Amino acid sequence: MNLRGRVGLFGGTFNPLHNAHIQVARTALEQCGLSKVVFIPNGIPPHEKPLHGIGKEDRYRMVEAAIKRYPAFLTSRIEIDREGPSYTIDTIRTLKDDYPQGVCFIVGADRLVEIETWKEPEALLRIVPFVIAPRRGVSLESFAEPPFATAEIHPLDMMEVDLSSSGLRAKVRQGDSIEQWVPPEVARYIAEHGLYRAGALTRVQNT
Repeated sequence: MNLRGRVGLFGGTFNPLHNAHIQVARTALEQCGLSKVVFIPNGIPPHEKPLHGIGKEDRYRMVEAAIKRYPAFLTSRIEIDREGPSYTIDTIRTLKDDYPQGVCFIVGADRLVEIETWKEPEALLRIVPFVIAPRRGVSLESFAEPPFATAEIHPLDMMEVDLSSSGLRAKVRQGDSIEQWVPPEVARYIAEHGLYRAGALTRVQNT
């Protein structure tokens, strides 16, 4: 299936958003001919551990600030404003009607390979094509086997993504600079709000 003109839905905790996220979105936009990419920060991620005291509004604002320079990038509050855990299947079912040109879901290969732990994985693989970013240790051959045999998978032709938000959080806790790995707007927001620092008080914006 040709993805040209479709809208790429890019979900994640973005805790924090980093340069590899931006590169994946730009590559998907260009290689798949997408009309736009919508970043969807998770509200309450069902698979994640507690988000280190960082409120969902902090994560949303970091994404919003970082993508303003890209006309084809948007941010959605659909999961930020939803009560309870954020499930991809629910988000896609809701947003499909908003984008009659069609949608696809952008995700790292390391996350997609675990799709059987997601809510309604078989339905999810039926209703949306996936655009996947390569990750170290995950072979594309994995997506030629069940449950992916009948799914529509579009691997991006790019270097393996080897940058993690957890590693960046650790650097901030240690007092190291992360400016080379995140958009300047994100680095500025983290510094101004004292995010991820050792002993930082838990923020209350999750409520």
